[in-house]
Amino acid sequence: MAENTNRNLLGLHGVAGMLTATLLLIGILIFLTTWGISVQQSSASKYYDPTPITGSLDNVKMISKENAKFAFIDAKQSQEKDK
Repeated sequence: MAENTNRNLLGLHGVAGMLTATLLLIGILIFLTTWGISVQQSSASKYYDPTPITGSLDNVKMISKENAKFAFIDAKQSQEKDK
């Protein structure tokens, strides 16, 4: 019985496989770069405002159930309250 020696996965060898892998990696690099720039731009326009937390820490007691009202507030909720 003849042995099957043709066991390549996608049939891309040599220069064609190298170019495919290189183009795939460059495509991933371009995608991640543009995504990172867009995240930076959105973060610059909607920055984190710690005022609701640090503005009223004088009333926080060491052991108290009322400390829940001084917990972190989501930025979207904080912006809606400001409007």
